[in-house]
Amino acid sequence: MEYSFPKYLLSKRTVDDRALNARVFERLRLTLPERRPLKIVEAGAGIGSMLARLLAWGLLDQADYTAVDALPENVAYAGEWLPLQAGELGFQVERDPGELRLYDHGRDVRIHLVTGDIFDYIASQPGRADLLIAHAFLDLLSLPASLPPLFLLLAPGGLAWLTLNFDGATIFEPPIDPAFDAQVEALYHLSMDERIIGGQPSGDSRTGRHLFTHLRQVGAQVLEAGPSDWVVFPHQGGYPADEAYFLHHILHFFESSLKGHPELDPKRFTAWLAARHAQVERAELVYIAHQLDFLVKVNP
Repeated sequence: MEYSFPKYLLSKRTVDDRALNARVFERLRLTLPERRPLKIVEAGAGIGSMLARLLAWGLLDQADYTAVDALPENVAYAGEWLPLQAGELGFQVERDPGELRLYDHGRDVRIHLVTGDIFDYIASQPGRADLLIAHAFLDLLSLPASLPPLFLLLAPGGLAWLTLNFDGATIFEPPIDPAFDAQVEALYHLSMDERIIGGQPSGDSRTGRHLFTHLRQVGAQVLEAGPSDWVVFPHQGGYPADEAYFLHHILHFFESSLKGHPELDPKRFTAWLAARHAQVERAELVYIAHQLDFLVKVNP
């Protein structure tokens, strides 16, 4: 199987739709300021799935939305895919390089697609946004060092919607070899804790629970929080939408993270991966990942 990160992001849309905590989202809806246009910055925006979701869920009417992602292929995909999604929702679309305008008689959303590191963006264009979105992103960072600059994007009293923060539990069912299953999962979590990018620690397998402390330390107020677990399971002989591909790609992450690990017997790990992929093909695999969502107010 060939693996594409934009295709992975597309395949997990339905998984994320189910996972996002409805109580946290409703608090966001009720707490957003009334001024328009609403200014929003999304860090690690991928192919624009969250923006498309918010358009479909009716959260955006008059907005200025900056979507920042480090991978050029994600941003390029977003530039082609978002207009198609917007058209299905009844928007007219205007395009300029790196810019989109989505509008109809009552809505006007201007989108800026930015390729680059979010911290480079912050350094070059410190913002005064009403809302910062970080979706399935914070567990890739060292939070004590990352939260203060991220919150520089916000106006005093601005909101941060921090979603799908991994929190230390991965579950595959049915078991293959319970002891080996547990070893693989533990080493995968450890690979998050030990991840180094650009010479800096870049990850935490318990980001969700640790966020409570990190947010308090930077003076942010948690307005709402709740679980946002991924739960993927077969029914009626298959998986919904493209969620079989999503599962294959999750297993690909395990392979790329743990291949050659000195604590894993390579033949045994190869057989484990093959057995898990076969479970997906037979529509037998159940996958659960524990995560947490937060809505935060960033005080002056």
